Amino acid sequence: MFEGRNILAAAGVAVAAAIGISSMAQRDDAGQITEAGAVDAFEVRVGDCFDDTAFGAEQISEVPGVPCVDPHDNEVYALFDVQGEWPGDERIEELAYTGCHERFESAIGKSYEDSVIDYTVIYPSEGSWNEFDDREVICVGYHMEYDKLTGTIMSSGL
Repeated sequence: MFEGRNILAAAGVAVAAAIGISSMAQRDDAGQITEAGAVDAFEVRVGDCFDDTAFGAEQISEVPGVPCVDPHDNEVYALFDVQGEWPGDERIEELAYTGCHERFESAIGKSYEDSVIDYTVIYPSEGSWNEFDDREVICVGYHMEYDKLTGTIMSSGL
């Protein structure tokens, strides 16, 4: 139904295998990343920018955060929780993509259909849902031609 990089969607869980980022990202008082480093998947915030190197892992526990002023591959444009009982693998993916699509225009400033920004999702696995009470979906925007982004995509009208 929606386009996106399924490498994230299929893997898109917020916990498990470490991916080997050596230090934690540094943030300023406003919460913006000022120095590149690891961002725990449970600590990701709207406006966080990061690169694709995390997406080789089957399960994601952290992403390689970078300051948005530096060239980067992705930016978190929305977060939301899925309510209720575990919906199943297919339904959680559907809920994640639908929820991120619904939040796209208000976050980016342009409709998905007219934008050069595409999106994908990171969502809980059944294991993280049950073991860690993980309900959060992370909506991730990226340039549809895989060009590096510089600056924020939030309210950019891209």
